[in-house]
Amino acid sequence: MNNIVVSGYYGSKNAGDEAMLAAMLEVFTDLDPKIKFTVISTNPADTAKRHGVKSINWLSVFSIVKALKNADLLISGGGSLLQNVTSGRSLYYYMGILFLSILVKTPVMLYAQGIGPVFGWLPRRLMRWFCNHARLITVRDKESLTELEQMHISKPLIKVTADPVLAIHSVEKNIGQHILSKNKISRTKPIVGIYAREWRGLINYKKVLAEVSDRIGTSYGAQIVFIPMQYPEDVAAAEKIAAYMKSAPILLNDEYTTSELLSITGNLDMLISIRLHALIFAGVMGVPMVGLSYDPKVDRFLNSIGEKAADDLESATAESIFVQFAAKWQNKDKCREENGQRLSELRSAASSNAELALGLIKKQKTI
Repeated sequence: MNNIVVSGYYGSKNAGDEAMLAAMLEVFTDLDPKIKFTVISTNPADTAKRHGVKSINWLSVFSIVKALKNADLLISGGGSLLQNVTSGRSLYYYMGILFLSILVKTPVMLYAQGIGPVFGWLPRRLMRWFCNHARLITVRDKESLTELEQMHISKPLIKVTADPVLAIHSVEKNIGQHILSKNKISRTKPIVGIYAREWRGLINYKKVLAEVSDRIGTSYGAQIVFIPMQYPEDVAAAEKIAAYMKSAPILLNDEYTTSELLSITGNLDMLISIRLHALIFAGVMGVPMVGLSYDPKVDRFLNSIGEKAADDLESATAESIFVQFAAKWQNKDKCREENGQRLSELRSAASSNAELALGLIKKQKTI
């Protein structure tokens, strides 16, 4: 029986990261139903209940070391763990987990990570040391590979795959239909979903999204629905945007599971999103999307499916967003078809992460 410890940003009620874990567990279980997981989490009780796995506290060094000693592999990922743009401290934490695994001689795999940006001489030097001690690295985009090359990380096998969430199973739309109906959202009128978030206290992009939302509602008779990826923070961000609007949007004010968010997204006619994994949800569920960038990871994903962000949060204008929205609205079927073709290749690449991990375990056991 294979035992894997998983390190990532789990247990903090960020639906994107929880989707990443759910997708990883789905793919591994499809390949090996007997596999055992221990997930390092900020909320072990929630992680155990939500995903049906053993979970340990992210600050319990004793528990982490004990789990690593009994594991065949440490998986670090997916997501953008190894960067110091959104947080300087988190980079050191995740490198600390890598150090503990190396210390007890448990093989390390960086799993579909989005690498960087990493700023500063010391963080880059430490990254080089830790990553060169990994047994296998997969990254979710070509830009991450470039980051590794620039930091002179080359000792382990490195492969470009895709974000783990792209391998998640699509879901039925009836769950989302029930949630939308419960919130008095009509299925006879177009529905445009917006996944918003707070970012560095900026105000302009909130006013821009408010203007775009009003314009879409007026031009297409669409219902504007704000959907929270991270609860309750995203609800607060949506409330700020709604305060600038002339019309009244619908704000979903609840915490949803990965399956529920996928199903809600599947019922949309179009999606506008700042959140990366909401864009991926749209791809999985065949919904045309408009992305707004706050981080290179958003641009990287959109580039991988042949698209570009409508704008970035720092300089966003209502006109640039509406122009891209209008173009896609007129060609929704074509957008679905093109995205479906590109995403089918990425789904296969995303699934290969687990195949490579199990291959590494098998190789280690035969040495």
